[in-house]
Amino acid sequence: ENQSSQELLSLLDEFRRMVNVCVAVGVEENVSSLKALSLKLYHRLNRDTLSYYRLCAISAATGIIRNYRKAKRKNPRTRMPYARKLMLTTCYGFKIHNGCLRLPIKPQEFVYVKLNSHTLQALSGLDVRSVTLTPWTLSIGYSRETVEIKPEGYVGIDRNLDNVTTASTDGTARRFDLSKATWIKANYRSVKSRFKRNDARIRTEVFSKYGEQQWNRVLPLLHDVSKTIVEDAKTRRYGIVMEKLTGIRRLYRRGNLQSRNYRA
Repeated sequence: ENQSSQELLSLLDEFRRMVNVCVAVGVEENVSSLKALSLKLYHRLNRDTLSYYRLCAISAATGIIRNYRKAKRKNPRTRMPYARKLMLTTCYGFKIHNGCLRLPIKPQEFVYVKLNSHTLQALSGLDVRSVTLTPWTLSIGYSRETVEIKPEGYVGIDRNLDNVTTASTDGTARRFDLSKATWIKANYRSVKSRFKRNDARIRTEVFSKYGEQQWNRVLPLLHDVSKTIVEDAKTRRYGIVMEKLTGIRRLYRRGNLQSRNYRA
């Protein structure tokens, strides 16, 4: 976690503002390619901001616009995208030096983010490619060479409501119980259904609170099962095959003669 200085917070806010300007112009003028958006907006963005932050803001906006256009094809009522959280994403200008991440804020002016020993050890010998910063978190992207391995077999994964079942080409099958995760989600859904106050602001705050609590309890259960499957596949040098579940939520929308208890 990272507690930001005032200079860094100002930079995050300016980056968010530039992203939103790029998104608004890109959607309005129907531009989604990085080159076209750069030609239109590079010189219109804040000239006091370092050039590579402007380029990264345009790149981030390009991804948002493409996701928006894809979502709008599925649902014409999709809302206009807008970056709300303070953030900064860059692949230029930063440097890890003396246990700190050095980020430029102006020419020859820098801010430093202290990195812990685990992060420094994990990044040792790796090529750091990008940095994503928020007021409280720091994500570092890196690249490393990997050797392509030809699988000696495959393990298929079948995801169900209360369990995950795996079957491999050598004939073995395993079943992982996830009924506790289903029970947790059902309990939180029941708690939220009892909230009666007709106030959108408070309802959003309460639902967000319980949704986060639910996710924090379910995530470790899913993580443990996923890690077990992956570690077993790596040990046996097996490839992993998963079902394609794209669009499965459409089966459980309102108006399909099912009660709300059976909707995702």
